[in-house]
Amino acid sequence: MAEKQYAIEKLRNIGIIAHIDAGKTTTTEGILYRTGLKHKIGAVHEGETTTDWMAQERERGITIVSAAVTCYWKNHQINIIDTPGHIDFTVEVERSLRVLDGAVVVFDGKMGVESQSETVWRQADKYGVPRICFINKINQTGGDFYKSLESIHNRLSKRAFPIHLPIGFEQSVSGVVDLITMKSYTYKNFADHELTVGEIPADMSDQVRKYRSLLIENAVAEDEEMLEKYLEVGEEGLTEDEIKESIKRAVLGGKFYAVSGGDGRGVIVEKLLDAVVDFLPSPLNRGSTWGTNSKTGDEVERKPSVSEPFSALAFKIATDPFVGKLAYFRVYSGKITAGSYILNSSTGEKERVGRIVRMQADKREDVSEVLAGDIAAIVGLKGTTTGNTLCDQSHPIVLESITFPEPPVSIAIEPKTKADQEKMSLALQRLAEEDPTFRIKVDEETGQTIISGMGELHLEILVDRMKREFGVEANIGQPQVAYRETIRKDNVEVQGKFIRQSGGRGQYGDVWLRLSQNTPGEGFKFVNSIKGGVVPSEYIKPVEQGITEAMNNGVLAGYPVVDLVAELYDGSYHEVDSSELAFKIAGSMALQDGVKKASPVLMEPIMKVVVVTPEEFMGDVIGDLNSKRGQIDSMEDLSGGIKEITSFVPLGEMFGYTTNLRSITQGRASSTMELDHYSDVPNNVTEAIIAKNAKS
Repeated sequence: MAEKQYAIEKLRNIGIIAHIDAGKTTTTEGILYRTGLKHKIGAVHEGETTTDWMAQERERGITIVSAAVTCYWKNHQINIIDTPGHIDFTVEVERSLRVLDGAVVVFDGKMGVESQSETVWRQADKYGVPRICFINKINQTGGDFYKSLESIHNRLSKRAFPIHLPIGFEQSVSGVVDLITMKSYTYKNFADHELTVGEIPADMSDQVRKYRSLLIENAVAEDEEMLEKYLEVGEEGLTEDEIKESIKRAVLGGKFYAVSGGDGRGVIVEKLLDAVVDFLPSPLNRGSTWGTNSKTGDEVERKPSVSEPFSALAFKIATDPFVGKLAYFRVYSGKITAGSYILNSSTGEKERVGRIVRMQADKREDVSEVLAGDIAAIVGLKGTTTGNTLCDQSHPIVLESITFPEPPVSIAIEPKTKADQEKMSLALQRLAEEDPTFRIKVDEETGQTIISGMGELHLEILVDRMKREFGVEANIGQPQVAYRETIRKDNVEVQGKFIRQSGGRGQYGDVWLRLSQNTPGEGFKFVNSIKGGVVPSEYIKPVEQGITEAMNNGVLAGYPVVDLVAELYDGSYHEVDSSELAFKIAGSMALQDGVKKASPVLMEPIMKVVVVTPEEFMGDVIGDLNSKRGQIDSMEDLSGGIKEITSFVPLGEMFGYTTNLRSITQGRASSTMELDHYSDVPNNVTEAIIAKNAKS
């Protein structure tokens, strides 16, 4: 089994993505059980699931790291990545979608589309990942397939069409009608071993006809040839295979979504597996991958074929307690063999491929080679990090990497004892290798270690992992906001002149900079406009270095300066006394001085906060958000007297919000928040922050 490699058209690389608690992990468990990988279905609340294998995941009942599993269904190999739903771990979804061919979006049938469902949907749009929808939990009280479908139409896409309709309602759900085969597939108990095939219930015939017509009409509209045939012979004249082919083509187009529904734990998952095999793309359907030749800079194509040169993307680094460092990778072309040498074209380093393993969540099976289209992991790569390209040494290519957001929350951390000191730096380094949204820096003034992440829960989990996996006890400070500084004036001209004469050879550097605002989010841009060698070319780079180093400490409260264009347009030098160091210092002085003259402002991260609350607490929730300098953006009605409030609130006001929200809503409301943008801090708050920083 371990060595069997399926033909590329029989491969499916899929992600299971959803809002927190929609039932992704349970659905994955159902799939593993149905495909014979498990003898029973693990329950999330009992901590028995395959893909939630970390201790913290089992305790909290949430997915934290994406887990990879391989299973087999109807002569197809399916590589599944179960991703987290919590917004703090959004990086796991992002990096998984970058390497997947298709996705199953799971919705909670009691809630319909939730805030994080929209986020993962947008992420899938960003990477152009075709997807199908599975409305889970429709067999529970409050579960409603049609209401959830309506919320998909209202909030995500009107182009979502059922391929299955549920038989029964809430607890009486007992199967589905397949709108393609026009048969019913039913069970007596969700844990039955197989579905019973039968006729469509008489009371559903009108509904079935309506939804089947909608499905076929919209699927064939994506394909001219099939549309012509449909107009000639009508839907009755199309074969099952032709209907399936039309749906697949429409789904692959990326703007058409097939919808199924049921109980993710149950035998009905077999119909979802059929849909994965029938409608989601193989690597062949996704076509060629493009990259850049790292030697020539030319654009190069890699077809999804074993006969092409090897190319792959490392999308995740994990520390495995048994085998050490694991690099998960997706092969786009060629093949990789255990024991061979490959090039990491992102770093230019050669790496030896030791063991290659196929992952079953936290268990491994060794394989001797991995072919184009497949996903596996390599044990023991030394210099490879997330987003690196691995390729054939004689055919270098760099694939598009993965970009990650800047983490907005920081805390100070210090080891409890001297013995913990060394272990802590090793643990932090390992965790940062795994997680590109986790940053570490040492504050030069205080000597404190500052760690930054996507949210309080993210940092809490990382500190917990440090304690359990690396045995490091640490004290942590209060969460801090990652403020930024920028300028609000353009074309500010400033001189930086550094002269030192103290016997012997002196130092001389003289530059003129023009500072302007850059587009928000674009960061720093350096422009060299020197004419006629007034600043010799060998001193240009040091000037830029001086500027970038000075930008690490802003003029208002010492926060990094961002979104600025610095143009070097004039200067002078001394034949003997000028040096790289002198020009670096001159660049640094000019920047500091220029920022002071260019109307500096402090910026703070603004979070998009979505609260789902029973209607009776709505007034309290809105009042509380307003008191935190929040701006209410929208309010929507969900089913059963539940309201969803979307607002934008400064991160500095949001620490401890979850506990606060529980107390004002008797524990009945929930919230999610994600970084939306940076915005200028009001003057009175700026003064308070500057005063606080001056004291510390």
